[in-house]
Amino acid sequence: MIRSSSHRTAITLFMSVCVVLCLLLPSIAFSEETAVIENIKLANTRDDLLTYFDVKQAFTPKINQAVLNGIPTTFSFYITLYKTGDSWFDKKISDIRIKSTLKYNTLKKEFSILRPWKNEKAVITPSFEEAKSLMTEMDNLTIIPLNQLVKGNKYQLRIKAELDKITLPLSLHTIFFFVSFWNFETNWYLINFTY
Repeated sequence: MIRSSSHRTAITLFMSVCVVLCLLLPSIAFSEETAVIENIKLANTRDDLLTYFDVKQAFTPKINQAVLNGIPTTFSFYITLYKTGDSWFDKKISDIRIKSTLKYNTLKKEFSILRPWKNEKAVITPSFEEAKSLMTEMDNLTIIPLNQLVKGNKYQLRIKAELDKITLPLSLHTIFFFVSFWNFETNWYLINFTY
């Protein structure tokens, strides 16, 4: 009799967990689109090789909500340049990691975007759309000085973006149990070119 009661309780608990997971997982897995990198361009000045690109679909509804609740959000961008074609292994010649951080001041109703790779001062704007654009558009990013490239050699540029893990105060960890579902990470995007 006791065994039957505990068995029923375990089955009920298991069924409850399954129902919750069945309700949550499809919305988590399929409702949010995957972030992608688009409009990758290479250019050069007289001295440097530059890149431009955009990250699309980076701001999901959950990330928007986190930002508007005042949680700082940081995107990391990885840009790596390899020399290719000579051997079995590509040779890494430039490895860049840059970050952009977005903070919302709920009292002043303004966004602060810090892009140390671009300039030292934070950009302040009242527009969330402008703030998101500043976070996801890379322009005039120096990859390597041209004097480090060899004419006629083949190269490959690899680009990836991700949302840094959000660190919350300990008291908020239980409230934001599904904080990992705010995370995004793009695939690596490759551009092959000959200098």
